[in-house]
Amino acid sequence: MIPAGRCVTMGELTAQMVERGRDAVSATAVQRRRLAQDMRAAREKLTSSSGLERTFDYELVRIFAENHGGSTLVVSALAVVIAAVATLWFALPLAACWLGLVLAALGLSFVLSRSFLQRDPDTVDLPEWRNRFALVELVVGLTWAIAVQALAQIDGGTNGFVLFVAVMVAAVTAMLSATIPIAVYLGVAPLGLAVAAVFLTAQNLSTSMLVAMTASALVFFLVLANRLFSSAITTLRSRAEKDAMFAELEQAKANSDEARRRAEEANLAKSRFLATMSHELRTPLNAILGFSEVMQNEVFGPHTSPSYKEYSADIHGSGQHLLTLINEILDLSRIEAGRYELAEEALKLAWVVTECRHMLALRAKAKNQTVREHMDPSLPRLWADERAVRQIVLNLLSNAIKFTPPGGEIVIKVGWTSSGGQYVSVKDTGPGIPEEEIPVVMSSFGRGSLAIKTAEQGSGLGLPIVKGLADLHGGGFQLRSKPREGTEVIVTFPAARVMDTLAPVDVVQRQTRSPAVTSKVAA
Repeated sequence: MIPAGRCVTMGELTAQMVERGRDAVSATAVQRRRLAQDMRAAREKLTSSSGLERTFDYELVRIFAENHGGSTLVVSALAVVIAAVATLWFALPLAACWLGLVLAALGLSFVLSRSFLQRDPDTVDLPEWRNRFALVELVVGLTWAIAVQALAQIDGGTNGFVLFVAVMVAAVTAMLSATIPIAVYLGVAPLGLAVAAVFLTAQNLSTSMLVAMTASALVFFLVLANRLFSSAITTLRSRAEKDAMFAELEQAKANSDEARRRAEEANLAKSRFLATMSHELRTPLNAILGFSEVMQNEVFGPHTSPSYKEYSADIHGSGQHLLTLINEILDLSRIEAGRYELAEEALKLAWVVTECRHMLALRAKAKNQTVREHMDPSLPRLWADERAVRQIVLNLLSNAIKFTPPGGEIVIKVGWTSSGGQYVSVKDTGPGIPEEEIPVVMSSFGRGSLAIKTAEQGSGLGLPIVKGLADLHGGGFQLRSKPREGTEVIVTFPAARVMDTLAPVDVVQRQTRSPAVTSKVAA
């Protein structure tokens, strides 16, 4: 046989596991999810060619291609304007030749961008395409550097125009190519070399100052390109985290749906099992109870041995205990499944409590217990299920009698609640329940350690059934207990179930009005 203390330990372990599981949802699961994300990011960095997450490589190159593919017309228009202004200092064929070089380089960049965007992302060789775009950006930068160097060689007030061209080209390169840093550096490098050459050949202070301002602008746009690159990485990382969160939510929803489906199937199987076992168990139990009662009462004659009568009483008591347990399991199953139907009617709560007290008076007297009642006689009727209310009171009184030691005291109170409802309270002087064991006691088949040591054997379903029946009535359930101070259970019913007394009918006034009403009807 398994000792009683072992059952308590299992209950405590179960409660600890529940608490540990709740903590995992709030803290450990978040930590595990963050660790998984870090491991995935590290794995992608190891397989990446740019040191970033592998999924970011394609996105960065794609943004580069989209920027260049969509801005070719605008940059080409800027080149046309610069070539037109340059005709003030150069011959038209030279300006047209330079413009052709710029447009050819921009066209090559456009063709490469469109070709990249049309390819399958899974088959693209990203390092090769990144190098192609960087080389094309170098070619475009060289064409712009030619214009800067040529304009700087003219003595005729072109320094301001050179500054404008260099700054505009650096700004466009920084904004369009920021997602590939090497392309920015290669695109701006020819301009930097051209500006450095102008600084070395400068003849006056004003030219040197303009060149210094241009160099400062180039450095500024390089820094701006790095900031844009960091911003793009942050945006992509945020989007990846959002997509991962959506994927986790979808997976969690799928798991929840699957768990709900399995729970519904398990609940249906449980209902079928209980319905079948209810019939299969009650039938032989009725025979056991009937025959054991006949043998106990010696209907067909006395037993040859006195022990047979005692055995018959034990069989009858065990059968009754098993039948009570089956009924409690069925009641709790119906309550949990939402199939417990209330047959509501008007009843006196105090009357039901008094009747239940009389039913259990012999058990309390056998243990020399004192039962005291404090009931408010002004309580009106309550709209509730009498069978359910009776079961609530019987379970509370049975627990109180069971857990109160011989010579103890049980106090029953029935009265008004502060919100206008009614309540029934049962308080005993038993061993009490430690605060950490209250969740165990309120669970199905759960029993406290002190109760197991001092009380009779029970199923552990009394309080869960009481709470379930109280919830069905829209009421409340409270359990107050401390070790060696006893236990008090309070069940409340809402004010909406209290039936107000109807005003009495004024018979005299009704008789007085009858002739007038009759004459009016006759008229």
